[in-house]
Amino acid sequence: MTADTVNRSETRARQRRAARLSAVQALYQMEVSGQGASTVVRQFRDHRFGHDGEPGDYIETDEDFFEDLLKGIVERQDEVDGHISLVLKEGWRLSRLDATLRAILRAGGYELLARPDVPSPVVINEYVDVAGAFFDAPECGMVNGALDALARRVRADGP
Repeated sequence: MTADTVNRSETRARQRRAARLSAVQALYQMEVSGQGASTVVRQFRDHRFGHDGEPGDYIETDEDFFEDLLKGIVERQDEVDGHISLVLKEGWRLSRLDATLRAILRAGGYELLARPDVPSPVVINEYVDVAGAFFDAPECGMVNGALDALARRVRADGP
């Protein structure tokens, strides 16, 4: 592998990591504001994702990956929610979880169901890291356990 290939791979991973975090933030925004996916995608593209030469603290992200996550989660929300509900501990309901935690599980669940190009361990690790940006250890452990169980149910490459 050449240094250029490694640099491109690292850049892509960093941009996808930013897309995942942004997707969770966008899902939260959609839930609290009632705005649709297209509106929120446009807001993020216009105001949060930067381009070379623009002033401000913008996030360098894989905008197409972000849009796929957000729109895909919305389109397949019933399916994603159904799978997540099956792996939550007894007595836990998705509707009673914190909105941010729900957004993290939906985003990770969607990737496990609809993005076979991303290995299960990558999906799980990335969303545990996203959870760590918002929560302490118990919630991160819950995200890890739920996504691990979901990966085992829906993927051949599950942990």
